[in-house]
Amino acid sequence: MESHRKKRTGFVYSLKNFARFFYMPVSIFYLEMLLKIRCYNSIPFKGVFYTFLFSVCLGFTIQFIAEAFGRKTCKRIMLISLGIITVLICVQAVYFTIFKTFTTIDSVTMAGEAISNYWREMFSGIWKTLPAIIIAFLPFIILLFTGNHFLYKRGYGWQVCLVLLVIPLILFLLTSLIIRLDSKGNISYRYIYYNTFSPLESVNRFGILTTMRLDIENLISPKTENLGDVGDLSSISGGGGGGAVNYKDNVMEIDFDSLIANESDETIKEMHEYFSGLTPSKQNEYTGMFKDYNLIWIVAEGFSSWAIDETHTPTLYKMTHEGFVFNNFYNPIWYKSTTDGEYTTMTGLIPTAAYRTFAATGSNYMPFGFGNMFSELGYTCNAYHNHTYEYYGRNESHPNLGYNFKAADHGLDITMSWPESDVEMMEVTIPEYINEDKFHTYYMTVSGHLEYNFQGNAMSRKHEQDVADLPYSDAARAYIACNMEFDQAMEYLLEELEKAGKLENTVIVFSGDHYPYGLTIDEIEELNGGPVDETFELYRTTLCIWNSEMETVQVDKYCSTLDVMPTLANIFGLEYDSRLIIGQDILSTAPALVMFNNKSWISDYGRYDVNTDTFTPNEGANVSETYVSDVLNIVKAKFKYSVAIVDNDYYAKVFKKE
Repeated sequence: MESHRKKRTGFVYSLKNFARFFYMPVSIFYLEMLLKIRCYNSIPFKGVFYTFLFSVCLGFTIQFIAEAFGRKTCKRIMLISLGIITVLICVQAVYFTIFKTFTTIDSVTMAGEAISNYWREMFSGIWKTLPAIIIAFLPFIILLFTGNHFLYKRGYGWQVCLVLLVIPLILFLLTSLIIRLDSKGNISYRYIYYNTFSPLESVNRFGILTTMRLDIENLISPKTENLGDVGDLSSISGGGGGGAVNYKDNVMEIDFDSLIANESDETIKEMHEYFSGLTPSKQNEYTGMFKDYNLIWIVAEGFSSWAIDETHTPTLYKMTHEGFVFNNFYNPIWYKSTTDGEYTTMTGLIPTAAYRTFAATGSNYMPFGFGNMFSELGYTCNAYHNHTYEYYGRNESHPNLGYNFKAADHGLDITMSWPESDVEMMEVTIPEYINEDKFHTYYMTVSGHLEYNFQGNAMSRKHEQDVADLPYSDAARAYIACNMEFDQAMEYLLEELEKAGKLENTVIVFSGDHYPYGLTIDEIEELNGGPVDETFELYRTTLCIWNSEMETVQVDKYCSTLDVMPTLANIFGLEYDSRLIIGQDILSTAPALVMFNNKSWISDYGRYDVNTDTFTPNEGANVSETYVSDVLNIVKAKFKYSVAIVDNDYYAKVFKKE
C-alpha cells in the first residue's frame, strides 16, 4: 500500500513538473496550430516542426523568466504573456477571416481608421471566428484556475533562471541554423525566413509569432537578396519579337551608361544595371489607337466576373463582351487589400507586405502617374472615391499621381451610408468634367464592398427585390445586388457621355481591386456554377477596355492587374519606358507572366505553385530543365526591384528630379 502511494505521489510530482516546464511551450504551439488549421487548407509537416521549435523557444523563455519569482508573480507573468499571445492570435484570425491575409506591424498604425470605417466588418469577423476564439482562450483559462496546482511557491531564483535561459537561446540558434541549411526547393524555407517577407508563406511555415518577429526585423532592416545576373522572360522563352512589322521599343531616352558610371550608391547602381538590361516591350498595331481620346478609369471594389449577369447587370455584361475582351485576366490579391489593388493597377508595380506601398509613394517622384502624364497633354485630371479621403493615405498618393482628388468627406457631396452609392457618385462628379475638351477621370468605387448581406449593406438592400429570383444563398445574392449599383452607375455614365456627345471619343476601363473575399468559397462556387481552384482560378476575372466605336478584340494572353497601366499607356500613345514598369503591355509580343503574392506564377508554358513546389506545363509545352528556376529568379527580381523603386525614390534618380 505504501509502495503504491509512493508511486502515485511520484507520478503526480512528475506530471506537475511536466506541466510546470512545458505548459507555456505547449500552449503557444496549440495556439499557433489553431490559427494554421483555421486559415490554411493544408499545412506542411516541416512547417509544423519549425513552428513547434519556435513555440518551445518562446515558451521556455517566458517560463524561465517567470520562474525567477515566487508563485504569485510567476503566475501573473505567465497569465499576462499567454493573454497577450492569445489576443494576438485571435486578432490575426479575425483579420484573416475578413481580408484573407494577416495584418502586419504597419497595418496596426491604421487600427483607429480601420475600426471607424469598418466596424461592421470587424464585428462580423469576430462573430464568424467566435468558436475559434473561445477554443483559443482555453489554455489561459486553465492556467487562471489551476495554475497554482503545478506552480511552485518559490521559483529557481535569478541565478538559476539566467542559466536556464541558455536552453531556449541555444534551441533558437539551432533552429535558425537548420533553416539556413534548409535550401531545398525553388522557394525554400531558408528563402522565406532570411531573404523575403511573405506573411502568408511565413505563417504556414514558421507560425504567426515568428512572422510578426520577422516583420519587425524587416521594418528595422529590410530584407534583400543577391540574385546575381537575372535576365528577363524574353531571353528564355523566345518571346519579345516585333513580328512581321519592325515596331519601335517602348522606351525613353535614358542614358543608363552615364547613370551607372556616375553612381556611387551600390544599390542604385545595381538597379540601373538591372533595368538597363531588360528587354523592352515593343509598340504594336494598337499603339496610339486612342491617342487624344478621353479616359475614364475605374477600380471597382470587390468586382469580379461573378458580378456579371446578363439580366441583373446588363451594362457590365455588354461592356465586358465588347471592346477588348481579355479571356485570361487575373487579379491576384496582394497584402493590403484595396490599397494594394489600386496601387498595382494604377502603377504597374508590385507592392510590399512590409508597409502601405501606395501611401509611401506620396512623397516620391511618380512620372508615370496617369494624372501627371495626361495633365502634360492638356487634359483635366480628376480622381474620386465615394468613401473617406485620408484612408489608406489616398489624400497623398492620388494627388501625387497628378489628380485633383475628392472623396465623400472631402469635396464630394454625397449621402453617407455603408457602403455609399456609385450611382450618386457619378451623378455628382460627371458635371465636373463632362464639358472639358479633354479629360481623364479616375474612380475608386465602394458599392461592391463586403459584408454581403441585406442588413448591413445599404447597396445590397437597395436592390434586394431585384435579385430575389436568383437561386443562390443570401450572401451570393447580396453580392450580385450591390454590384447592380455599380452596373447602374456605368449605365448612367454611358447615358451622360452620349448626351454630351463624348461617348465616341471616350475610353472606359474597369477592373476589380481584389476578388470578393467577403464570400466564402462555397458561396463563390455557387456563383461559379462549380468548384474553383483556390491557387490560381480564384483570381481569374475580367478587365474591361471599351469604346463604343471599336470592334471587339479577343485577347487570350495570360495577364493581370499589373499589366493594365502599361497597356493603357501604349494604346493612348503615352511616352513611357516599359523597362521601368514591372507589368507589361498585354497587347505587345512580350511573353506572358502572371505573378501572385507568394511568387507562384503563370506563363505561356504552364503554371508554378509555390505551396507544392510544382510546375504544371500546358498541353504540348516543352521547357528546359532549368525553366522553372529561371522564371522564378525573374519573378524574385521583379518583386525585389519593384519595392526598391519605392524605397529609393528611383524614378527621381533616373530622371534627375531630386
